[in-house]
Amino acid sequence: MSRRRTVSPKKKIALLAGAAVVAGGGAFVMATTSNAAPVQNASNSTVCQGLATALGNNQSFIDGQRANPDAQSQARIANREAVIAQIKVQQAASNCQVGESAQGPQAAQPAQPAQPAQPAQPAKPAQPAKPAPGQQQTTAPAQGGGAAGGQQVCVGSTVTLSGEAGAPAASSNQFPAGTKLKVTNLDNNKSTTVQVTSVSGSCALLNNAAFEQVREPGKFLIRRALIEKVG
Repeated sequence: MSRRRTVSPKKKIALLAGAAVVAGGGAFVMATTSNAAPVQNASNSTVCQGLATALGNNQSFIDGQRANPDAQSQARIANREAVIAQIKVQQAASNCQVGESAQGPQAAQPAQPAQPAQPAQPAKPAQPAKPAPGQQQTTAPAQGGGAAGGQQVCVGSTVTLSGEAGAPAASSNQFPAGTKLKVTNLDNNKSTTVQVTSVSGSCALLNNAAFEQVREPGKFLIRRALIEKVG
C-alpha cells in the first residue's frame, strides 16, 4: 500500500509565508529598478545643457592652450582640468551624463548674419552726401558713448559658468584682460558687472561667484543674455 504524505496546517502556513517573502523581495527589486531615474543629457535638460556647455568651453580652452602654448599654459591647463573635474561632479549630482561636452553657440557667428544685413545701409551713404555727415558722426559717438550705458556685444550668445572659484569675474575669447562686461539675465532681469581676467572658449564665461549673482535657481545656462561692454 502506498502512503499519502500529508502536510500539517502549520507547515502549510509556513510554506505560504515563505513564498510571500520571496515574491515580495522580487517585487521590491523590480520596484527599485523601475524607480531609478534615467540619466539625462543636454538634449532634454537645461541643467545638463548648461553643465555640458561649461565643460565644452573649458575643454576648448585647454585645446587652444595646447595648440599655442606659452610660459603659463601648463598652469592654466591644470587649473581648467580641475574645473572640468568639478563640473563632472556637478553632472553626477544633477543626474546628468557625466563627461558630456557641448560647445555653446559663439556669439560672433549669430551676430555676423545680422551684420551682413547692415550692408543694406550703404544705401544711406547717399544721404551722407547731403548734410548728413554730421549725423554719421552722431551715430558713431552714440555707440562709443554707449560705453557709459553699455555697448551691446556678442548678440545672441548664451552664458554659462566656468566652474572657477574666487571673486566675481569673467573670461572671454574676444576681450582682453581688464575689459569690464555687464551681463544681464533677461529671464529674471538680474545683472552683474565683472572684469575679464582670463581667456576662455566663448564670448563671456562667468566664474561661480558671478554666475550666482544672475542665475535662476537650478539652472546652469542663461539662454537670454544681454552682454554689454562697459569699460
